Amino acid sequence: MFLSNVTVFMPSVLTLIGIPGLESVQSWIGIPFCAMYILAMIGNSLLLFIIKSEPNLHEPMYIFIGMLGVTDIVLVSSIMPKMLGIFWLHAQEIYFDSCLLQMWFIHTFECIESGILLAMALDRYVAICYPLRYATIFTHKLVAQLGAVVVLRAAILAAPCLLLIKYRFQFYHTTVISHTYCEHMAIVKLAVENIRINKIYGLFVAFTVSGFDLTFITFSYSQIFVTVFHLPQKEARLKAFNTCIAHICVFLQLYFLAFFSFFTHRFGSHIPPYIHILFSSMYLLVPPFLNPLVYGVKTKQIRVSVVKMCCP
Repeated sequence: MFLSNVTVFMPSVLTLIGIPGLESVQSWIGIPFCAMYILAMIGNSLLLFIIKSEPNLHEPMYIFIGMLGVTDIVLVSSIMPKMLGIFWLHAQEIYFDSCLLQMWFIHTFECIESGILLAMALDRYVAICYPLRYATIFTHKLVAQLGAVVVLRAAILAAPCLLLIKYRFQFYHTTVISHTYCEHMAIVKLAVENIRINKIYGLFVAFTVSGFDLTFITFSYSQIFVTVFHLPQKEARLKAFNTCIAHICVFLQLYFLAFFSFFTHRFGSHIPPYIHILFSSMYLLVPPFLNPLVYGVKTKQIRVSVVKMCCP
């Protein structure tokens, strides 16, 4: 194989340049990003504290919300400190292994978040469609088992991407990543060889996870709507629907941003690169920022607990 003079063998350090084309205003872009990061950390931490401290919230639905909060905290913590360092301190260098670890965290916890939303949908499906059997089906043991399966599935599916890059990619065209974080395809495009297999596996994981989860989430909520529609009392219909509306909002915002980011990245060749990168960064930041707000406003028990905490 012919290798140009600029080809790098197994680089130890990579460079994240942030948002190409917007370097001059990155310090200003960092301000709203930092605000959303701080609010996401405060909101999700407060949500976890409330769920832990209120005994009446130790139910499967709220445990899943707590799991989602932990996932959001880890996800934003894995990208935002480095991203803000790039924007404000020009700290662009990152060790190759640290970059791979960040990539693994991002894709693992994205997959965990999708799995938790699926578990939430199944929880609401059983609670509304089979209310008399809910307590015997959704026990704390089952919740723990579902959580373990979701985490294991994510870790196992994300690991091959990391291993393929670490042990199959040896020569790189450049060590400069045109992104704000170590995104999978941004790293793959740096390599000289074995790009196709990693692209195919990345797409396989994305479509397998999103396709499987999206199918069963849609099926669960469609069955819920049918059941709610046939409830005899209007008050019962409203109560059943209100228990799901927060989950539906979280589900829609995550998948809307995910698919918008995916399709603009894959098929929006005429769109400037900074648009792709801005949306892929917001896709990771906006859901953790909005999720605690959605649950705080739409979930009565959490809203009451927040009011009690603020106005004792």
